[in-house]
Amino acid sequence: MKRIAKFGLSVITGITLATSVTVNAADYDYAKVVSVTPIVKIVRVSTPEKECWTERVVHYNRADDNVGGMILGGIIGGALGNRIGKGNGRKAAIAAGTLIGASIGRSHNRSAGHSYSTNEQRCKVVNVYHEEERIDGYRVNYKYKGHVYNTRTRREPGNRIKVKVSVTPVL
Repeated sequence: MKRIAKFGLSVITGITLATSVTVNAADYDYAKVVSVTPIVKIVRVSTPEKECWTERVVHYNRADDNVGGMILGGIIGGALGNRIGKGNGRKAAIAAGTLIGASIGRSHNRSAGHSYSTNEQRCKVVNVYHEEERIDGYRVNYKYKGHVYNTRTRREPGNRIKVKVSVTPVL
């Protein structure tokens, strides 16, 4: 009797397992799409753009960086000091003439410096913002076995949509 009881229990368990597998099974079918409405959202978009303008730029010629005027002034001043100076004072006159000539030559160079201006193009990149509409999905109404259902999809489904059909017993 023990053998029959065990066999009967295993048959009942097998039937129960088979039934539960069938209950959870699902099938696929296609439903007719009734309507599709795009879901639109507004998005703020940044676009980099190059912005350019013409600017007047003043350039300075720095003549005082050139030591030529100082040297020439020193030579001329030294020559004059040599001519004017007499005896023991000649060396002092040459030194004084050289210093004074170099100073005059340096001053002349500063006043000889000039400036000029040019028109130059300047550019920078700026972000220009605008709003645009983007499709964020689709609201789909579909009909299956006489009933109308709705869902949201990422893509347009076309004329029909795949549906999952499952059967669950009512207890």
